[in-house]
Amino acid sequence: LTINSSDSIISSITSCDAYIFNGVTYTSSGIYNSLFTNIYGCDSLVTLDLTINNSDTIITAVTSCDDYLWNGTIYTNSGVYDSLFTNIDGCDSLAILNLTIVYPTVSMTTIITCDSLSWNGVTYTSSGLYNSLFVNSNGCDSTATLDLTIFNSSISTFIDTACDSYIWYGVVYDTSGFYTNVFSDINGCDSTVSLLLTINITGCTDPLALNYNPLATCNDTCIY
Repeated sequence: LTINSSDSIISSITSCDAYIFNGVTYTSSGIYNSLFTNIYGCDSLVTLDLTINNSDTIITAVTSCDDYLWNGTIYTNSGVYDSLFTNIDGCDSLAILNLTIVYPTVSMTTIITCDSLSWNGVTYTSSGLYNSLFVNSNGCDSTATLDLTIFNSSISTFIDTACDSYIWYGVVYDTSGFYTNVFSDINGCDSTVSLLLTINITGCTDPLALNYNPLATCNDTCIY
């Protein structure tokens, strides 16, 4: 008499995502049994102690200014990029980058004005190129440049004396006083011209004359 023994085999397997065992695909960890006939013709049992680890798929959405460094590569264009890696369970995994590249704004403004200009909270009184940093609607550091030309208004005062009356810019003045005219110069700026005028009275200044006028300072014909 020959006695042949059945077999009982336990196999511990760790796999990523799925495992095929005796023609069956398993996607979950667990203990699975399968009957078979061994070489001696005896019913035998194989037990599979299966651990399934899952691959990872990671999707990251990023908005960046100008460029973006990801996994050692610098990207300058918007797009969808992927990279393979091994996760902590040893499974091949996929990282997907949904990248949007936005750009800074560079602007130039040319202004010609008189005397001064307030721009971005700063008052400028001299011509020149001025820069201002700001964050644009995309969230990127941006530069605004002002090309500024300043023309200055002018103020001048003249002193003059006349007898009886004085014509200045088409107006006849017969009284002493301080008079002002404002007009636009060739640059479009206010030009203020003032006149300090003294009007002297015309009359006979000789005290011996019959028509002597003690208020007169401009000499006129005297009658004796």
